[in-house]
Amino acid sequence: MPWSLARAALLSSVAAITFTGCLQESGINSSHASGVATAATAATVGTGARVALPDFSPLVEAVGPAVVNISVTSVEKVSRATASPFGDEDDPFSDFFRRFGIPVPNQQGQQAQPHVQQGVGSGFIISADGYILTNAHVVDGATEVTVKLTDKRDFKAKVIGADKRTDVALIKIDAKDLPTVKTGNPDNAKTGQWVLAMGSPFGLENTVTAGIISAKSRRLPDETYVPFIQTDVAINPGNSGGPLINLDGEVIGINSQIYSRSGGYMGISFSIPIDVALKVKEQLQKHGKVSRGKLGVVIQGMDKDLAQSFGLDKAAGALVSSVEPGGPADKAGLQNGDIIQQVDGTKVDESADLPRLIGDRNPGDTVKLKVWRDKGQREIAVKLGEQVSESVALGDDNSASPGGKLGLVVRQLNAREAQRLGISSGLVVEQANGAAGKAGIRQGDVILAVSNKKVTNAEQLRKAVEAAGKNVPLLIQRGDVQQYVVVRIN
Repeated sequence: MPWSLARAALLSSVAAITFTGCLQESGINSSHASGVATAATAATVGTGARVALPDFSPLVEAVGPAVVNISVTSVEKVSRATASPFGDEDDPFSDFFRRFGIPVPNQQGQQAQPHVQQGVGSGFIISADGYILTNAHVVDGATEVTVKLTDKRDFKAKVIGADKRTDVALIKIDAKDLPTVKTGNPDNAKTGQWVLAMGSPFGLENTVTAGIISAKSRRLPDETYVPFIQTDVAINPGNSGGPLINLDGEVIGINSQIYSRSGGYMGISFSIPIDVALKVKEQLQKHGKVSRGKLGVVIQGMDKDLAQSFGLDKAAGALVSSVEPGGPADKAGLQNGDIIQQVDGTKVDESADLPRLIGDRNPGDTVKLKVWRDKGQREIAVKLGEQVSESVALGDDNSASPGGKLGLVVRQLNAREAQRLGISSGLVVEQANGAAGKAGIRQGDVILAVSNKKVTNAEQLRKAVEAAGKNVPLLIQRGDVQQYVVVRIN
């Protein structure tokens, strides 16, 4: 997998480019000194005072065995148009080949050769029975995931689920009595405190780097769910998914991405707080996906001029610029121009706070919003809907149930797509490999039913496939045409 460009500029004054940190391309106080990193050396600062600098070796010995190297294999299919200059039926070279009985390269019935890509990332063991946390972008599109422990043992891993919105993935290996990490509370971390990163930058396993927390609750330009921990720890491609550790030996974050002009370390790195990751992990482990509440509004930030125009003396809150017709907010009576100031008593200081607060709630929950309208406050109760689910992998996994052998990545059909296609429900195919790919299932197909039983979510699809046996008849819609395709599971 090539290095992927992940973000735009951090600030207008910083012309930097964000790279995810996976290799898909190629003053400390005395209370901390008494933790895992007990040994210290002394250094003299400009004022003549002497401060203790940590010795990280005890911490590395304690946490290191639970940090793993993750190798990923993916297959990129080459399009026929790209693969051959002679693939066009009307091309004169095609007619020349046919006249002499020579097969036309990549014509109908001939498959383009797939391009196999290798990637490297990091992860850490969260439970002794083999559950491992890493980044979603580390395992994105993977056809095979291999985990290597520090004791040199290798295991094939199963992707339990991935959540692209938070960039968290949960994978599992078949092993017992594994070393695990201890998790801490990111809220207790302070700017300026020492932290340590462990992982496989550029594929160099068991690499340790150190630095300090540069800032907390950092919100990136196109990110709405994660209050990132910013550090100056050296994070490079291959570090993705590895732990960020405090001096008490506790994991407080998952190293996720960097800002860089060159693709390498420039002193600006971002980690997902571990409490956010653990919430995602629980849902992935139980359901294979993450369900989030939906309000059904489009919001924008507040500035001084907007605040004054609405009769507010402070630029805070989330301004509702539009309301989804028939959505939860519309049914509850929210209007364009409302300013959402609180959710269940929690202040909305910035517009970016609202998606996270609503996303933390479950579909069907009722939240009380404090709203500013017509220069006065009012409370509005909203019963939340459900956001469109993340893609759920049904990948080739010989150890899984028959439903896991389709080789599909699917997601639920959204309302706009359903209206355009003239159907009420279905599962959109985002990737088709393995048995499904061989049967002719394509990206963009919509799976409507299995053996004439409608399917509206991934769990229904799994159960229907299990009941169908080795020959699985799928009713799909491709464009305006519906047809049956039989997937043969070996």
